[in-house]
Amino acid sequence: MERIELLAPAKDLPSGRLAIDCGADAVYIGAPQFGARARADNSLEDIAALVAYAHVYWARVYVTVNTLLYDHELSQAVRLIHQLDEIGVDAVIVQDVGLLECDLPPIPLIASTQMHNHTPERVAFLEQVGFQRAILARELSLAQIRAIRQQTSIELEAFVHGALCVCYSGQCYMSYAVGGRSGNRGVCAQPCRRRYRLVDAEGDALIEDRYLLSLCDLKRIEHLDELLDAGVASFKIEGRLKDELYVKNVVSVYNRRVERLVAARGIERSSSGRSRIDFQVDLQKTFNRGYTDYFLHGRAEPPGSIDTPKMRGEPIGRVERVDRRTFTMAPGAERLQNGDGISFFDEAGELQGTRVNVARGRVIEPDDLAGIRPGLMIYRNHNHAFLSQLGAGRAERTIGVTLTLGVDDRGFTLTAVDEDSNAATRRLDHPHEEARKPEQAVENARQQLSKTGETPFACQKVVLDWPRPYFLPFSALNALRRRTLDALEATRLDNRPVIRRAIVRNDVPYPEKPLSYRANALNKKAVAFYRRHDVEEIEPAAESGLDMRDRCVMRTRYCPLDQLGLCGERAKLQEPLYLVDEDGHRYRLRLDCAACEMEVFY
Repeated sequence: MERIELLAPAKDLPSGRLAIDCGADAVYIGAPQFGARARADNSLEDIAALVAYAHVYWARVYVTVNTLLYDHELSQAVRLIHQLDEIGVDAVIVQDVGLLECDLPPIPLIASTQMHNHTPERVAFLEQVGFQRAILARELSLAQIRAIRQQTSIELEAFVHGALCVCYSGQCYMSYAVGGRSGNRGVCAQPCRRRYRLVDAEGDALIEDRYLLSLCDLKRIEHLDELLDAGVASFKIEGRLKDELYVKNVVSVYNRRVERLVAARGIERSSSGRSRIDFQVDLQKTFNRGYTDYFLHGRAEPPGSIDTPKMRGEPIGRVERVDRRTFTMAPGAERLQNGDGISFFDEAGELQGTRVNVARGRVIEPDDLAGIRPGLMIYRNHNHAFLSQLGAGRAERTIGVTLTLGVDDRGFTLTAVDEDSNAATRRLDHPHEEARKPEQAVENARQQLSKTGETPFACQKVVLDWPRPYFLPFSALNALRRRTLDALEATRLDNRPVIRRAIVRNDVPYPEKPLSYRANALNKKAVAFYRRHDVEEIEPAAESGLDMRDRCVMRTRYCPLDQLGLCGERAKLQEPLYLVDEDGHRYRLRLDCAACEMEVFY
């Protein structure tokens, strides 16, 4: 990929349009079915409307069809992909390799991060069988990304912001094992966001009631230049279940950083136009669990959010005094405002929250005073003033255009040339009537031609290529401008770069054999794909009904011992260690200290 891409999530059509307005070069959105976020599906009509909106800016729309599929679902998924191709979708994100054995249109395929794209060998294989792009595992360091880039030429997409799965994506079976809800089928119950006790082989508790598998959110905005140097061309923001305020804030922040990167490097973006916003942005003020760069530079600060899986927010200060209906913040605390949401940890260590009804300086009257006590640290997890201005703010995206008014034998011509060198010309039959007031005629022409109105264009320059000023009525100038810009928009759509890519059926050896249930072969087509690629032993996927007892249900680079500073104490611990959830389910831990990874067994 020769140009850089900022890729944003779209929960729905309005979120997708908003992301593009805020500067996204591409958006990804869920299909009517078979998406890895079952609660973020969209109709084909809405996806078609988003495609039409995006393509004006040469922005792209990718659609997720990235769950594992049962045999009876394959034909539905194939039909869906054909429908997506017909409405102009730019690529489809998939997980199930069984689709590669089906009759697909030549629409580019993107290998979902659910395919466990974490080694050069796996990514090179994906390239050889026809994938356009691979979405890298979130856990990879810069060195690992560079190693993949050095051995492949496939487009590389990397997450840069948003929620993290604690397990290698596509390799988590915990939700399915304990409750039958499979993350690989889009219905994860998020057991990683539950409370656990860490106990030893004797049943003695080492840690009580903490969210030991919950991670902070990803934030790599300071490292985009390093990721670009490592070979990443698409910076992906997570969040297909997030609201419009999150999209508006996060996309705008990253767009600013990408703009600076583009300017400094002299490179181009994959879409057109510039975004202008009239609101303030701040990554700390929309939903997050605290931030981590998640092993990008190796192990530094532990990435866990083990005190709460919720947003605690920004620290405000401590409580000085509590009265019958109010509490008073200590001197030096940040000021709270009416409508703010506040949070705090109660005596049991659980995050609680309430709303500020009235703020009078340091004296706060909350909606609920329960649990608030002197010395308590107060956080603000809903900044009413910030979110109000964010919601009311406007984002506008426009494409630069130069308009040239010329003269011919029968009248006048107007040529529009945009920033991508697309051009359109329209004529106006009108007498060459010399202006009685030349200066006013020039001013009127420039003024009327500059009014691009509700079009996606912004006039950067008007050139009056005439031998002398002529009189032209406002109505004639406006009509000529409208017709010319309409033609330019049509020309842009005709000239939009389009990639077509068919799957390559070959017998390139798969880099692993034999394959366990972690290969996620759920249907006969997936089995046939692996057999064609020289794999002989293929265990069925967990979702086939496999008994998951005593099997690994999660492998992660994150380890609670590292998070808690207990690595040096391992020799003193009575292993094996177990995680025990609130319902009494026990999960045995196997620690791989050489690789600094952990496996969780059901």
